[in-house]
Amino acid sequence: MKLATIKDGSRDGQLAVVSRDLKTAQLADGIAPTLQRALDDWAFIAPQLDLLYRELNQGRGRRGFDFEPANCMAPLPRAYQRADGAAYLNHVELLLRAGGAELAPALREEPLMLQGGADLLGPRDDIALPHEEWGIDFGAGIAVICDDIGMGATPDQAHQQIRLLMLVNDVALRNLLPAELAKGYGPLQSRPAGACSPVALTPDELGDAWKGGKLHLPLRSSWNGKLVGQPQAGVDMAFNFPQLLAHLAKSRQVRAGAVVGGGTVSNGGGKRGYSCIAEQRSLELHAKGRASTPYLAFGDSIRIEMLDEDGKSLFGAIEQSVTRAVAPADTRRGR
Repeated sequence: MKLATIKDGSRDGQLAVVSRDLKTAQLADGIAPTLQRALDDWAFIAPQLDLLYRELNQGRGRRGFDFEPANCMAPLPRAYQRADGAAYLNHVELLLRAGGAELAPALREEPLMLQGGADLLGPRDDIALPHEEWGIDFGAGIAVICDDIGMGATPDQAHQQIRLLMLVNDVALRNLLPAELAKGYGPLQSRPAGACSPVALTPDELGDAWKGGKLHLPLRSSWNGKLVGQPQAGVDMAFNFPQLLAHLAKSRQVRAGAVVGGGTVSNGGGKRGYSCIAEQRSLELHAKGRASTPYLAFGDSIRIEMLDEDGKSLFGAIEQSVTRAVAPADTRRGR
């Protein structure tokens, strides 16, 4: 089934079931008010949502309305936890090479993972930042939303707890990153809020494309209307999602509603384009001695989407514009 969160003026929005063709939707308020509430009692609530989904696909939804991605928040606007893996080692290797470093052997044995911000943007929300000079970059990827996973769970056990998948745009501020890493701690300011696809879907919606804990379809990225990348998401993924989840659960209980990303999707050789600008700049630096592709500028647009084998959109598209952030009003007395 396909689920979305509709804007209603609240922080968590309203849970809705969306038809397979992404044309109609129906609020699930009689079943669960929010996606987090559904995840908290998935075994009981998911069958009810699935029944509503079947009715909607058969044209029998009683309160159906036209589905509009612009009215969507992120499926989980306030995730309990968010972690980002770097499962595509080609991506990691390219970025390290641009900085004059090499991929450490340990990264081939165990996933690299960082804690991410739990604030997630909707699929049409702007990438609003104050300065272009920060090196604004997009990062097309895939994330899973899981149920409770106990500490020390195996990959097989973690696999059983994957409830939903969605697309993500992990925005990075490349020119802020070096100074943060030089302090010897993880990135914070260089990783602002990312965005999510309009819908999250259950693995069964993917059919044979969901195999071995990986999603085996191309992920398409377009910059200002031009297709710049369509790497195969299931290829060159060194660690699958169950392995990433087990890595996260090594020292903690993972709670229902945790969002875990696989990192920027990347294939070796660069033949299928790129899912972030930093990769392209690394290739240019290696080939020509200098990077010529600029980072995102105000007014630019990014579209991230995945199509099934029939060319139909699975998750809906992330479509964002880069805008200059408006400074908050000064509310101090006398100002």
